[in-house]
Amino acid sequence: MMTEIRATFPARAEAKEAEQKLQALRVSGLSSAEDGLSFTASVTPELIDRALYLIEQTGGEAQQSVLEQS
Repeated sequence: MMTEIRATFPARAEAKEAEQKLQALRVSGLSSAEDGLSFTASVTPELIDRALYLIEQTGGEAQQSVLEQS
């Protein structure tokens, strides 16, 4: 089951850094907001803890919700 993470950052550089690191983890469904300060990502259960830690370490805050399977 996938979890959606919505991350927000105080600066664009931090958001970009976190996105690049999540891509390196092979997180899928990364979608940046137009403001450059936030993004959403679909994360598998085995990557959730690492993704949340990475977001916090780059200065972001994360909210998560479980995605419904259809």
